[in-house]
Amino acid sequence: MKFRIGQIAAWLGGTVEGDEMVEVHTLAKIEEGTPGAITFLANPKYTPFIYQTKASAVIVQEDFKPSETISAALIRVADPYSAFTQLLEMADQAREASLQGIDPRAHVAPTAEIGENVYIGPFVFVGAGVKIGAGAKIHPFVFLGEQCQIGAETTIHAHATIYHYCEIGQKCIIHAGAVIGSDGFGFAPQEDGTLKKIPQTGNVVLADEVEVGANATLDRATMGSTQIQQGVKIDNLVQIAHNVTLGSHSAIAAQTGIAGSTRMGAHCMVGGQVGIVGHLDIADRTQIDAQSGVNKSIKQEGQAFRGSPIQPFRQQLKSEVLFRKLEEMSKRIESLERALAQKES
Repeated sequence: MKFRIGQIAAWLGGTVEGDEMVEVHTLAKIEEGTPGAITFLANPKYTPFIYQTKASAVIVQEDFKPSETISAALIRVADPYSAFTQLLEMADQAREASLQGIDPRAHVAPTAEIGENVYIGPFVFVGAGVKIGAGAKIHPFVFLGEQCQIGAETTIHAHATIYHYCEIGQKCIIHAGAVIGSDGFGFAPQEDGTLKKIPQTGNVVLADEVEVGANATLDRATMGSTQIQQGVKIDNLVQIAHNVTLGSHSAIAAQTGIAGSTRMGAHCMVGGQVGIVGHLDIADRTQIDAQSGVNKSIKQEGQAFRGSPIQPFRQQLKSEVLFRKLEEMSKRIESLERALAQKES
């Protein structure tokens, strides 16, 4: 679809500098702009590209002052990054809106309840008693186990698996290959040295506006629910074990693993490759740096940690500085010991 620059400026609450009738039909990075594209300038580092770009329009800060001639039309807004994000959202919504109906190659159980304007792609399996809310998008090869619930306007991408009895809230996004509701890692050691499987009879519950990355795994609870509260963002390749609770609007980066029954507060931020042991309590607004190992509960809110095992952030930085000096310190100690020995002799 094509839109005039004047229309876009009106949507964004901006003003046009140049020809308002110029039409654009695609979005682009400023260094890769082509005729018919709209781009943006938010980071000063990319300013040189605005004088070179072939894009038809550029979204800029209200007070931007060019030092050279710019061939593109400008849309001046208060926050170019947010404005361009708004355009990205609109483009994505337009693409999603084009997906409607139930593909005849999908299997939908007769007892499933399907809301209005739902898209179910080819080779999707919808089990008995499944409920899918209005406007949901279920992409090809998704598996929805019996009695699971999918909220309105939720998108589940290809090859994701939602096990039986799990609940997904409204406006969630589940990316390709994610597995929600697989068995928790529960085994009881036996006298003969074998491990007896403990049935995992609970489920996983995702609140509204949760996003789960590609190939992430969220295990069902032994009893009760593994709970992912509103607005949580989980990156690719994250492992959430049984009976974990993640507080609202927390973000978990890739390759992190959280062991069973740990409870994380709201607005926490966890870097990539973090390991968190089980049965811990982590306070609200905790920040954990990448590759850290968390082996104890964190009681005080709003603290930052780093290292394995974790220490307060600045304390760990000091420890790392000292560690880099160990070789030099060791040589100095050996030198002092030799000098002392010679003096004593």
